[in-house]
Amino acid sequence: MADRLTQLQDAVNSLADQFCNAIGVLQQCAPPASFNNIQTAINKDQPANPTEEYAQLFAALIARTAKDVDVLIDSLPSEESTAALQAASLRQLEEENHDAAARLEEVVYRGDMLLEKIQSALADIAQSQLRTRNGAPTQPSPAES
Repeated sequence: MADRLTQLQDAVNSLADQFCNAIGVLQQCAPPASFNNIQTAINKDQPANPTEEYAQLFAALIARTAKDVDVLIDSLPSEESTAALQAASLRQLEEENHDAAARLEEVVYRGDMLLEKIQSALADIAQSQLRTRNGAPTQPSPAES
């Protein structure tokens, strides 16, 4: 993955390519201009040009690429971002990370406790089934007595 500046340079190069291609195609498809009401056979016999379609296509491509350039520029650090501001931002991120880690540890602990309860219940069920298969009398649970 390229860094932001490389992505920005690639987007600007792509935008320049699109401008050049648009100008070239539109110039190639443009109808010839008439000079002092002189009509030539070329003007009369020339088929309809899809100039409008090309214009819309290139306008959409150029607009999308320009929007990408704007997004990349906005993602760059600002000139106002000093070392002190960056350090403060990093401290805040570290605090958020620490809080998230503490929450994660609590969730893991509760998950481990729940897992132990489930395993204990499964072991009790397995023991009960083994006693039932072996014909041993089952001991009534405290709730049954």
